[in-house]
Amino acid sequence: MKIKFCGADKEVTGSCHLLEINNKKILIDCGMFQGTNFNAGKNYDDFLFNPEEIDFLLLTHAHLDHCGRIPKLVKQGFEGKIYTTKGTSELANLIWEDAYSIMKYNNKKFDYPVLYNPSDIKKAKQLFVGVGYNQEIKLDKDLKIVFKDAGHIFGSAFIEIYFEGKKIVFSGDIGNENVPILRDTEKLENVDYLICESTYGDRIHEKSSERKKIILDLIKQGVNDGGTIMIPAFSLERTQEFLYELNNLAEYEKALPNIPIFLDSPLAIKATKVYGKYPEYYDQEAKELHDAGDDFFDFKNLEMTCKKRESKKINRLKGSKMIIAGAGMMNGGRILHHACRYLSDPRSTLIIVGYQAHGTLGRKIYNGEKRVRVMHQMLDVNCHVKAIGALSAHGDQKKILDWIDNTKTSIKKVFYVHGEKRAIESLSNETKKRFENLEVVAPEEGDEFEI
Repeated sequence: MKIKFCGADKEVTGSCHLLEINNKKILIDCGMFQGTNFNAGKNYDDFLFNPEEIDFLLLTHAHLDHCGRIPKLVKQGFEGKIYTTKGTSELANLIWEDAYSIMKYNNKKFDYPVLYNPSDIKKAKQLFVGVGYNQEIKLDKDLKIVFKDAGHIFGSAFIEIYFEGKKIVFSGDIGNENVPILRDTEKLENVDYLICESTYGDRIHEKSSERKKIILDLIKQGVNDGGTIMIPAFSLERTQEFLYELNNLAEYEKALPNIPIFLDSPLAIKATKVYGKYPEYYDQEAKELHDAGDDFFDFKNLEMTCKKRESKKINRLKGSKMIIAGAGMMNGGRILHHACRYLSDPRSTLIIVGYQAHGTLGRKIYNGEKRVRVMHQMLDVNCHVKAIGALSAHGDQKKILDWIDNTKTSIKKVFYVHGEKRAIESLSNETKKRFENLEVVAPEEGDEFEI
């Protein structure tokens, strides 16, 4: 049995891992690399394997950095089945269509290349096999897989692979603690080899109990300043969780300031509709609200602006307002148009609620750069900038270590991926302190290991 690391190795995008078992080649995730541009140049490099030889693809969840290159994989000859949860199969299709739309726009506007076309998306969609959580699927004799709830985004999973008495787990992305809507991450049990993400391996998030207060305080401050509150949100999960918190503040606590709130993301609007189709994915609180007839994605002052002309009207509105728009890393999408207008306004506020990959506009602003390039123009960053770790979709260092702790008596080796060098080093050091006999590996792209 052999594993090859083909993406998101000492970086946070482009997740892709190849497992060879008993003459079967199984790919786990095939994500897009993201950086300065919406789709970074590495996406156009050759795969580190032959797509025609891949028998199965297992998809952990629908974020672009885990699923974004699947249509390219199909374009280059992959014809096997794609196993994933039913919710992920629907959301991934939306992600691909949105990615193509952005790439098409960037091609027309800036002459950037396009990675795949609608026919590739259509073919990829036809290969999906939707599965349920904890359902055993046999891929071959003595080879089975099980998807477990990762609690990261809607439909997300970590994947257990069983073969000849060995158990290998691919974490995908592990969710944060006590997030709205989603159930908690399922336990990790009796694992031999773990391939685990490390996005926030070097930090501890604010407590989830502080989440609502932080949000409300920032909104109130933004309203007092009289400016625009911008939230560059990932269209899957960050947006829906943020809306859920706003719904509670508006309808139950009656604490939300009376300002217009715009969800200015066609993808997020479409994705939100998918959430309504799978209430079995909800945690207890969200399920009770749903069963009581509460649409927690709809409340006073919220307007969903799907069409371009609706989006353009937002900027004509005077006074304080809130704009939730993609892309979450500010490397594409409608948030850039709002950034051009409000980044330099000292009355305005930018709230960062998700991970910002190296090289993206969001990362530059998060790092404190005071002058940035947005859509080919240089802008001063004069607005207030605040990042909220409690709203992250990823578990922090403590969450990951506690998750591993449940299986410490059986685990032989952990491979840390999907993290920058500093995060991996910090998490590796803490892992060695906590689990003395556990071997920790931080693979480079292209590394292969016999397991």
